[in-house]
Amino acid sequence: MLAALDQARAALATGDVPIGAVVLDPDGVVVGTGRNVREAEADPTGHAEVVALRQAARSRGEWRLDGCTLVVTLEPCTMCAGAAVLARVERVVLGAWDPKAGAVGSLWDVVRDRRLNHRPEVVGGVLAEESAALLEEFFRGHRQPGPA
Repeated sequence: MLAALDQARAALATGDVPIGAVVLDPDGVVVGTGRNVREAEADPTGHAEVVALRQAARSRGEWRLDGCTLVVTLEPCTMCAGAAVLARVERVVLGAWDPKAGAVGSLWDVVRDRRLNHRPEVVGGVLAEESAALLEEFFRGHRQPGPA
């Protein structure tokens, strides 16, 4: 999670929401890293998880990430949860829960939908305070003051 938090901090430099992700192979070696790049690359799919999964697939030379773990600072959205399922990751480890848009247990539970052919294990709340603090600080600086 510390490596994912480093990625999240790096997203701040481009004005992106500070979310970071890493993919670990079955031996615990980082094979993919990602941070939000939606603003930097004008890419609506530029979420940290998608960037990390793409890099891991390139690194391993295959799209199936069997045995791998996706570690991300914020609970994945529906797109990213779906990408984790389709990539066949074994586990999703997340920092802060996202009750407004989370799709691995909060608002939806895409990764454990019994109708799907693959269901990763979910481990939540890892360094949740640190992950949430980065997001709170970012959004505090971006909110417009309300009317007086």
